[in-house]
Amino acid sequence: MALCVFYAVWGFLLEVAIAFGPVPRITWEHKEVQLIHFHESEVSNYSTLLLSEDKDVLYVGAREVIFALNALNIAEKQHELHWKVTEDKRTKCAVKGKSEQTECRNYVRVLQQLNDTFLYVCGTNAFQPTCDYLNLISFELGGKNEDGKGRCPFDPAQSYTSVMVDEELYSGTSYNFLGSEPIISRHSHQSPLRTEYAIPWLNEPNFVFADVIRADQNSTDGEDDKIYFFFTEVPVEYEFLGKLMIPRIARVCKRDQGGLRTLQKKWTSFLKARLICTNPDKNLVFNIINDVFILKSTTLKEPVIYGVFTPQLNNVGLSAVCAYNLSTVEEVFLKGKYMQSATVEQSHTKWVRYNGEIPHPRPGACINNEARASNYMSSLNLPDKTLQFVKDHPLMDDSVTPMGDRPRLVKRDVKYTQIVVDRVRALNGSIYDVMFISTDRGALHKAISYENGMHIIEETQLFPKFEPVQTLLLSSKKGRRYLYAGSNSGVVQSPVAFCDKYTTCVDCVLARDPYCAWKPYEASCVDIFKENEIERSWIQNIGGDASSCSDKVSENSLQHTFKHGSTAELKCSQKSNLAQVVWKFRDDVLRVESPKYRLLEKALLIFNLSEGDSGVYQCLSEEKVKNKKFSQVLAKHVLELKKIQHTTVGPTAAAAPTEGPDGSYFVWKKNGQKMKACVTEQSHMLFDGRVHVLSWVKDSVSENTEYKCSFVSEAGNTTSEVLITVEDKDSAGQDGWTKEFHTWRSAISEHDKMMRSWRKTWESCNKKNSL
Repeated sequence: MALCVFYAVWGFLLEVAIAFGPVPRITWEHKEVQLIHFHESEVSNYSTLLLSEDKDVLYVGAREVIFALNALNIAEKQHELHWKVTEDKRTKCAVKGKSEQTECRNYVRVLQQLNDTFLYVCGTNAFQPTCDYLNLISFELGGKNEDGKGRCPFDPAQSYTSVMVDEELYSGTSYNFLGSEPIISRHSHQSPLRTEYAIPWLNEPNFVFADVIRADQNSTDGEDDKIYFFFTEVPVEYEFLGKLMIPRIARVCKRDQGGLRTLQKKWTSFLKARLICTNPDKNLVFNIINDVFILKSTTLKEPVIYGVFTPQLNNVGLSAVCAYNLSTVEEVFLKGKYMQSATVEQSHTKWVRYNGEIPHPRPGACINNEARASNYMSSLNLPDKTLQFVKDHPLMDDSVTPMGDRPRLVKRDVKYTQIVVDRVRALNGSIYDVMFISTDRGALHKAISYENGMHIIEETQLFPKFEPVQTLLLSSKKGRRYLYAGSNSGVVQSPVAFCDKYTTCVDCVLARDPYCAWKPYEASCVDIFKENEIERSWIQNIGGDASSCSDKVSENSLQHTFKHGSTAELKCSQKSNLAQVVWKFRDDVLRVESPKYRLLEKALLIFNLSEGDSGVYQCLSEEKVKNKKFSQVLAKHVLELKKIQHTTVGPTAAAAPTEGPDGSYFVWKKNGQKMKACVTEQSHMLFDGRVHVLSWVKDSVSENTEYKCSFVSEAGNTTSEVLITVEDKDSAGQDGWTKEFHTWRSAISEHDKMMRSWRKTWESCNKKNSL
């Protein structure tokens, strides 16, 4: 079995790379949207965030400082507390081989709400983790300086996670300086507990998330609240040469008090299982878990667990999102089979399914009404047989499978880092889970699942320097929905939607964003959760059917006048990555593949203008949804040609392949002989009436060849010459010419960019001359 799993995990790397996942419909650059930033000079690692929605405060833990920010506008700093390492501790840390400038500092890793008055905070403190109580009124530390071992990592690079449950801290981190003793613990004055220090319990885990799920108050079984931990670790159940990693989910019970004799001050309810996130159709296995979000809502029958995964060898840049029902998880822990170690071939240990008798009460189960009926009122009353069994069998044989047995989303060329999920009711009453997923390049994807498909509404660049998003929070308070993202350089606050960026009904509806709807009377796209009342006339369709829209075609047009033989640049910009730009000339579709035209990303170039090019040009965006095509006019240009008097050219000039404006022309010669073929010219009218002209020649290159390009301007009666000599035709020279040729072609294709730059220069010069 082990070999089969090994090949399943690695086998996908051998497959042919194909496109995965939907394309974000809209890409918002950092400068295009209104984001609120917070950053303090000489402060870094803004990686720990805590949101108090009741007080509208965002607490930020960074390197050697804790901030309290206005959650409605994080640019407003309310409090600041510096928590630095003493010089003595920094020196001792450096003696142990750590960097005094980076590692031997105090990185805040735990920010948890203890009660209305205090936060419980922990920092790495130069590899001597320390915890304290932060008074929210004075915003000062209590000076307790508690030992943070088991609550906070020693090394700022070590993994960690924590959650506060009823004023008790549950954490997953490392217990020693070297990071070799992983631990899941509960910090409690009454009943502190921890995991057994044994490889079957935890084996090189990388902790990512922890949260509590409360027991159903309406349930009659008397179940306990449960705390879930998510991590990736080296599995004991598989045999292979490399170090394979496996995603895990583990859980403990809140009322666990440890055992009386066996497992004293240790968890009696600790169990763990494999999390499966695979795409069977493509033989893809995502075995590294990066983050988890547990969606809890009154509109849900049960909580849903969302996880972000990547493959272990991610050289093809894949990421996936898998979702799990809580009932599926509990089915594994309450009814699944256990695994046990078996000795084979003398000293070799192998983990196999346990098929023997299971003790009563069931090992690892929380104390419920059934256990109490058997007089087991707490874990201290459990029999040694049950406790010894769970001590030796913490690993379940059954795995937790995702909803639909496959990922919700698989995306190529991206590494997802964090996830939060909002539950949104659309105008028609349908409820959608909106996923906000951050990347290691500082971007945020917003995606929804509808009609068995996945749609990425938009991609927003949160951080201009494309740095990884380290933490992500969601505030779903009514009328105040925001996202908060932390990175090494700062914190960003973003709205959950940019509805006002859509200027037409078609664009608003095609966004398929459940936050947005079109108000016909105001002709605006609005966030429905910011409006006081919702009217029936509002238009929204998550399926993307924009048939109800009646956008009026804009009559505004741009007028252009060009000279004969010049080049026209007609600008047109559209945001949708799912749409296709179509140009029409005199109401007929333009064949832009013709050499006469060149279609750029945001413009159309028309070369060598003549009388036949005059007329109306329309730029349209065509987007197809469910076999329906929706079009909207993006720009309209009216092009006219300015008639000019051309100078008659003598016989010697007739050899020139082309003639520029005002009677100017090019002459190309090869070894003294005029060239008549394979010569091309472009001209472009400048803003001040002058013309930029460009000419190039295509020819078979041979050694000892001399090319001469002459530009004759009759307006100034001057000649400008350029001499090109081909000295050799060796392989190196040929490679150089090839590179030069590609560079030249690139320059031609980017001709419009060069012209814009020149225009700015000339404008600047003209301003200076006029002073």
